[in-house]
Amino acid sequence: MKRFLLGVVVGVLLVLVVVYGYFRTGMAPVAASAPAMPFEKRLARMALHARLEEEMPQNVPVPANETTYMAGAMVYSDHCAVCHGAPGKPMPVIAKGMFPHPPQLFKGKGVTDDPPGETYWKVANGIRLSGMPAFKSTLSENEMWQVSVLLANADKASDMAKSMITGHARPAVAR
Repeated sequence: MKRFLLGVVVGVLLVLVVVYGYFRTGMAPVAASAPAMPFEKRLARMALHARLEEEMPQNVPVPANETTYMAGAMVYSDHCAVCHGAPGKPMPVIAKGMFPHPPQLFKGKGVTDDPPGETYWKVANGIRLSGMPAFKSTLSENEMWQVSVLLANADKASDMAKSMITGHARPAVAR
């Protein structure tokens, strides 16, 4: 039994030494243009979903209506479109150089399947190692909720709200 336990301890230590050496020698990819490390996406996704389950808000304090969509569109245009793109537009140049590529929120599935609280958590806290910054010290609670509700209802947002993101319409909307 002692040999078995010694073997387990030596095996664990060997794995730790190899992982340390992988990072210490510069073999781990650190450039945005490099491919992902083994299990990087899976581990990051697993950690993010565990944190979201624990911390994302369940109650949405702003209504899902045109006023919210318009205000959210202005927030999105000013702070999000540079990386996540605009409706009907190609992926922004800055997004092409990021790893991982930021999701294009108005193209394909987007985040319309995500509850607003999940998007709010991501907007407020950011996502480490993804390029997604935290906006809780930059945007107000109301602005973060407005953009989160817009994105959760992107398939229901009016053409006017979407055109505000692309810069074709910028009426004065109070935030």
